[in-house]
Amino acid sequence: MKIKRLLTFSVSLFIAVASFAQTKTPVVKTDAGLVSGMIDGNINIFKGIPFAAPPVGELRWKAPQPVQPWNDVKKCDEFGASPMQASPAPFSMWSEEFLIRKEPISENCLYLNVWTSSTSSNKKLPVLVWIYGGGFSSGGANVPIYDGEAMAKKGIVFVSINYRVGIFGFFAHPDLTKESGYNASGNYGLLDQIAALKWVQKNIAAFGGDANNVTIAGQSAGSMSVNCLVASPLAKGLFNKAIAESGANLISGAFGSRTLQQAEEDGVKTASSLHANSVGDLRKMSATELMKVQGIRGGPIVDGYVLPEPIGEIFASNKENNVSLLTGWNENEGLMFGQVKKADDFKKQMEQQYGNDAQTALQYYPATNDSIASASQYDLSRDIIFGVQNYTWANVESGQGSKVYVYHFTRKVPGTGQYAKYGAFHTGEVPYAYDNLKFVNRSWEDVDHKLADVMSSYWVNFIKTGNPNGKNLPDWKAYNTKDKQVMILGTTQQSQPLKDAAQLDFIYSKMKAQ
Repeated sequence: MKIKRLLTFSVSLFIAVASFAQTKTPVVKTDAGLVSGMIDGNINIFKGIPFAAPPVGELRWKAPQPVQPWNDVKKCDEFGASPMQASPAPFSMWSEEFLIRKEPISENCLYLNVWTSSTSSNKKLPVLVWIYGGGFSSGGANVPIYDGEAMAKKGIVFVSINYRVGIFGFFAHPDLTKESGYNASGNYGLLDQIAALKWVQKNIAAFGGDANNVTIAGQSAGSMSVNCLVASPLAKGLFNKAIAESGANLISGAFGSRTLQQAEEDGVKTASSLHANSVGDLRKMSATELMKVQGIRGGPIVDGYVLPEPIGEIFASNKENNVSLLTGWNENEGLMFGQVKKADDFKKQMEQQYGNDAQTALQYYPATNDSIASASQYDLSRDIIFGVQNYTWANVESGQGSKVYVYHFTRKVPGTGQYAKYGAFHTGEVPYAYDNLKFVNRSWEDVDHKLADVMSSYWVNFIKTGNPNGKNLPDWKAYNTKDKQVMILGTTQQSQPLKDAAQLDFIYSKMKAQ
């Protein structure tokens, strides 16, 4: 009898353990097959779900193709590989928490990740799709500060996606244009993003999400990508709100202004440098060989397909996709691509660059001594690369009647050693906005945790309703071209008129005239 009771107890225990294990392995049906994830607390997490076929071999430099369906349950509890790029290493203000993991990195990179509090198709939670930055030459979804659990706990479905970068994501060539079927080439990274958004439309209901309430969000090149997607007719109907942090392409600049002809010419030069006689030869080369090519201009292309016209013209003609917009930039995110000049040299540069308007420029960016001139150069860089782009986007959208909310992030991110000198630096707002301070090894203060709670609440409210305001939050006034109210996100949070409006108007006028 004792043996029988012991066997009965053992079987019951086995069933209980098995049942418990099952609750720790959520399974969801996608259009390509079943996927299993994992549970952390009350959040279901799925990592490394393929949303397109691996873009390798003959699929290198092709629009993303459908995933090959599978029969068994696909285990999705680890991030897929990041796209091909140089191995990451901390530099400048970016410690390792702001970078992808060193491994794996592969051409086979078209995967996405989902964090959700529900896998009921009846839930209809609002959805955020996160697009990483990295200058269109680096980045990936597995960066610690892009974790989606905290946002999922606040009631949204958080999706992060991979897309091809560098030569694999933005390489154009006349032969690729001919074979494409749509008479264009080069915007493979943007096509990856669109493919991921289409996956969301088909599958997100099974993860508790509402396909009719999707926000796209990104920072830096991710923000520029958001700008491209809002402009692209191929992305119509895939989202209804946009969050753009420090990056857009409204005025000609480094990204988003190359024509297809220019990009194809660059591609021919690249092929020649690799001693390749055809695209077929290029496809036979290893990814490592292609990575050796230096000086490739990357980023979106005005290809007549993904981007039928320059982005500024699309917006000026009110042809963009209709969205509510939350956008802004940071106080100290100027990026210098050369040596900082002494005061006298900076004055000469301003005189050469702005001619008769040099004195006006020097009022906004003074050079009364070397220290002040140094700060002015960083401020000028901030305004040219980021500020004027997002400012122009806010002006255009609000002028056309869209709901727009603008922020200015001013909190000096705590840091010691080499990181102590950076203030509200480029990317510094991301761990606050997505409530991920815990992933960053900094000496956080109470004010930082409060700011992270406030910012992530604003972001979640916007994702849910298109309005960041909510209970127990400082009032965030909507932006318009008359009052130009922006939300200051720093040690305190308050709406106030944009203090930099005059200098941004000046920069806009000069860049527009080029």
